[in-house]
Amino acid sequence: MFPIGDDDTSRRTIPLVTYALIALNVLFFLVELSGGDAFIEKWAFVPDRFLANPSGDFLTLFSSMFMHAGWVHLVGNMLYLWIFGDNVEDRFGHIKFIIFYLLCGLAATFAQLVFSSGSNVPNLGASGAIAGVLGAYILLFPQGKVRVLQGQQVIQVSALIIIGLWIVLQFFSGIGSIASTAQTGGVAYIAHIGGFLAGFVLTFLFRGNRGAQATG
Repeated sequence: MFPIGDDDTSRRTIPLVTYALIALNVLFFLVELSGGDAFIEKWAFVPDRFLANPSGDFLTLFSSMFMHAGWVHLVGNMLYLWIFGDNVEDRFGHIKFIIFYLLCGLAATFAQLVFSSGSNVPNLGASGAIAGVLGAYILLFPQGKVRVLQGQQVIQVSALIIIGLWIVLQFFSGIGSIASTAQTGGVAYIAHIGGFLAGFVLTFLFRGNRGAQATG
């Protein structure tokens, strides 16, 4: 099942931050492509380098959130941000949402750092922050529906199923990466799990007084 969209009829605001984040991720990736390996080495988050010089490597905590390993990585992340981010932004408000997004990204990075403190492999991607958005979505829109492409048909399924499948994949992939003391396939799965848990917890602090909406 490939998610392609949702029902935004109950959304009350234009998701300016979500659109801006998507644009920044695409722009940063294009700069990354032109800069090559030197750009990645400089701006990606490298655990052992950060621990050796936290103040000098501080900016990579944020720059790494807007970098991606390839077009598939970028498109997959932006698809999930586009489907789920607008609804969460609508509930939080623009300012709270950007703060929430960045905090989830930081939590994801530090979760990965705990399990790979001696690694010199560059960590990059918006996956951890987007995982936080998914964690918030589950709490805010438990009845949400998502349109998915199944074969040649477009059907509606519960957002919980789509997010649940994603969680299961990240959890078991994360266990595997711990067991092998490496990042499976170069993907920081522990960061995904850390970001999701952070988003779930932070939602209790960031959500407003609006009643929950059954949207997708």
